[in-house]
Amino acid sequence: MTDASPDAARKKAFILASIFLVAVTIPISFTGPAVAIPAIGADLGGSVITLNWIVSGFMLAIGSTVMLGGALADQYGRKRMFIIGMAGFTLASFVIGFAPSVLALDLMRGVQGVAGAIALSAGFAALAQEFEGPARTRALGMIGSGFGIGIAFGPIIAGLLIASFGWRAIFFAAAAAGALILALGAPRLRETRDPGATRIDSLGAATFTAMLVALIFAIMEGPDLGFDHPLVIGLFALAGALLITFITVEKLATRPMLDLSLFTYGRFVGIQALPVAVAYSFVVPLFLLPIRFVRVEGMSELQAGLMLLPLSAPIAIVPFTAANLARFIPAGLLASGGLVLSAAGLVWLAAIAPGAAAMAFVPPLLLVGIGAGIPWGLMDDLAISVVPTERAGMATGIFGTMRVAGETVAIAVIGAVLAAFVGASLPGTGTAIEGLALAVANGAFEDAARLAPSVPHAVFAAAYGSAFRATMLIAAGVTFAAAVVTFLALVRRPGPRRRERMLEIEA
Repeated sequence: MTDASPDAARKKAFILASIFLVAVTIPISFTGPAVAIPAIGADLGGSVITLNWIVSGFMLAIGSTVMLGGALADQYGRKRMFIIGMAGFTLASFVIGFAPSVLALDLMRGVQGVAGAIALSAGFAALAQEFEGPARTRALGMIGSGFGIGIAFGPIIAGLLIASFGWRAIFFAAAAAGALILALGAPRLRETRDPGATRIDSLGAATFTAMLVALIFAIMEGPDLGFDHPLVIGLFALAGALLITFITVEKLATRPMLDLSLFTYGRFVGIQALPVAVAYSFVVPLFLLPIRFVRVEGMSELQAGLMLLPLSAPIAIVPFTAANLARFIPAGLLASGGLVLSAAGLVWLAAIAPGAAAMAFVPPLLLVGIGAGIPWGLMDDLAISVVPTERAGMATGIFGTMRVAGETVAIAVIGAVLAAFVGASLPGTGTAIEGLALAVANGAFEDAARLAPSVPHAVFAAAYGSAFRATMLIAAGVTFAAAVVTFLALVRRPGPRRRERMLEIEA
């Protein structure tokens, strides 16, 4: 029986507020450093690859750990793991503020990502225990809006902090937010766990993490070394072997970290298509555009943050609205329709050439943001609804893994594709085309000029514009394909008996 007392309602409100603050803080830790990459490079130096790992390393750490975080929360307690995760995130953020090199920053970003993944998984699982039915849908919709707020205002906050105090202030601010959550929110969580949890699937966690790391490394090193390089080929082969090992381990495990039987249900598979689509339609532009705005269009970090508002601001509003609309319109129909809007916005964005007026970016980015915001507010509740409540940690872990790992892979894939298109557009220069293409793809035209001094700046800009257009069209194609999959998997169509009944009613 549900406890409707004022004390119980107050406790639920505190729980929701604490998880909401986490949902705001973690995205800022992604979008802020993405805007700060040029400033960090100017201060600490570092190659294009090591600078890219500032974002990719954080995403990889979260993506490879979030499922383990759900299992840890189920076994050892949601509150305990939430506090451990937030404490680690807070400490890592503080240490990053003193990073003496890009390498040290990259390593600590990995620690920050692991801790953030544990806090997210435990927090989501705790939330699922407190709310049921429509209340859970609204709560998760609010959390989706929290993510949106962090994403929407993260670039602006980062730009302001960089302009006022330098890039290190971004991480000190994250540490302060983590300390506030620990002090005010965490003590009010109640301890819950899965009574059926026995032990952690350590072999499954190890093989999955190693597989994802090998895959991301291969994709990211490909543009620099060449995809025919023995190291890159070996990493891809290792990732494939580890994937097979992981599947075998999970099939044999008594209590697997990932319940593979869920993937036999079309509806569950359809749900996993949603985060993949959002990764290509929303996260990829969110990662690529700050580099374009600052390095190619010549904007400041603050201007770049403001330019991202049309893309990110809808995520602060639309998810909660979509969660309420789902009471009247099938969630699958809403989600697939939103993805179609995002795909159209990406096609529009692809047509904008370097040097265009700033206002030209606003309509397509707004369309992408609104379209992505619709499934954003529905995904979490759909994912949790396919498993029993007591296995909420597993459900959030699986979905969170698909969400964050999908985003990490998408960023790496699109970065490699962009570099490949740039390389195809550049004339023969007699230099290492991979390194040159990678520099141009990241807007580092000065580095490109040092590699190929005979090539005019305008050629680099034209190659970047052509590659950006082709890359956005690919992202649009992936998004539209996911919209079709989502519609087929999640929108229930009447079966033979129901159709006969409908015909009888019409007659």
